[in-house]
Amino acid sequence: MGADVATVLARGGCRVTVTDPHEAQRAALPVRVRQGLTPLGLGARADRVQGVASLADVHWDDVVLVIECIPEQLALKQALFAELLQHAPAHCVLTSNSSSFPISAIAEGLPSAERMLGLHFFMPAHLVPLVEVVQGPHTDEAQAERLCSFMRGCGSVPVRVRKDKPGFLANRLQHALAREAFAMIDEGVATPEDVDAAVRFGFGFRYLAAGPVMQRDHAGLDVHCAAAATMYPSLAANTSPARALSERVAAGRLGMKTGGGFYDWPEERRLAERQRYDTLLQQGLSLLAAELPPIERD
Repeated sequence: MGADVATVLARGGCRVTVTDPHEAQRAALPVRVRQGLTPLGLGARADRVQGVASLADVHWDDVVLVIECIPEQLALKQALFAELLQHAPAHCVLTSNSSSFPISAIAEGLPSAERMLGLHFFMPAHLVPLVEVVQGPHTDEAQAERLCSFMRGCGSVPVRVRKDKPGFLANRLQHALAREAFAMIDEGVATPEDVDAAVRFGFGFRYLAAGPVMQRDHAGLDVHCAAAATMYPSLAANTSPARALSERVAAGRLGMKTGGGFYDWPEERRLAERQRYDTLLQQGLSLLAAELPPIERD
């Protein structure tokens, strides 16, 4: 994830230092970044990204923004932010790419909370335009707006999340959908394959053109209000993960990374699927190109 975020920043013309203790990951960084920039005609900007082994190796005087992309463990993130305060100059903005932890929880007990924000990207970060700028209760409003402007300069589409709720904006929407999807699988209403098809080739297909709020204006609020009154009482309200999900996790079927989840993923099929997935995202980007922030070129 950190390499893809670095690609986004390099796309915007920034000089980027990636801190990674793993030598193999650092060695692979230039190729990965160049692969992400070359389709945009910006392959030369990969030279603006370097990898170092530790925070002590960073030239901190030149740093204006930190984006944390470490594993999703609160204690690790809290410890890292405490260490960052020992290195980062006072003008440096400190952000977390956490997908669920509120920035207020990560910053708890630390000074300078006004310069700490969530900056949540979506995998793969260099292909999915959205980035969430998440404000904590002490975040400087002007800092949040400047960060949104900066991300637009990198070709991303920022959204402001003004309340620091777990899951922020997009993941709360995703999980609301997933809760109903997995509940229907548990009930035998539909198979995983049919759930995926219903989203991809039905209402999800339309989301490329308009989000759920604008879709209601297209279709008529009266129609959707009546449908809501009919369906809401029977929608899933589970407070724990569905059986279809939790049983697979307990069995070690975690998805592509373990060779199987809802689907089986032998290596050849996994590689083909990732290629198909990335290609479709690239094609989606081309469809949305006129609505994306422009990227300045040298």
